[in-house]
Amino acid sequence: MAGKRKEQGREARIHNEIVVDAYDASERAMGWYYYLEEKLQFPFTATCIAARPISPLRVGDEVDHLSP
Repeated sequence: MAGKRKEQGREARIHNEIVVDAYDASERAMGWYYYLEEKLQFPFTATCIAARPISPLRVGDEVDHLSP
């Protein structure tokens, strides 16, 4: 997935679907929580896309929920 550019229209549709009727920050947070609960499937593999001083990962490293 690294290297894929964001699809701005898709990102906006997802955001609007999640926070369409949220009135404050806590409702937006709950909207994201329920959206991710429904859409995320485990296990999944994640790819590091940015280096951080506190992380042992390097850009391009892949991890899954079973990685140490």
